[in-house]
Amino acid sequence: MFKLEFIKDKVEFFESEKLADLEKKISEQIEINKAILLEVHSVSHQMHVSEEGRRFYSAAVHFKAK
Repeated sequence: MFKLEFIKDKVEFFESEKLADLEKKISEQIEINKAILLEVHSVSHQMHVSEEGRRFYSAAVHFKAK
């Protein structure tokens, strides 16, 4: 028996040392998730500065079924 189940919710995490790279990773994943009928529900992001002054960016993106 073949049973097909759809993903209704999905949370993905991204990280990068450059904000532009983080945005690019998220945009690419948005396009991929559109193919499985998921759209962005919310985005949460943070920036951390290390003791050496280097910035580190992270984001959590919550996708939901259309």
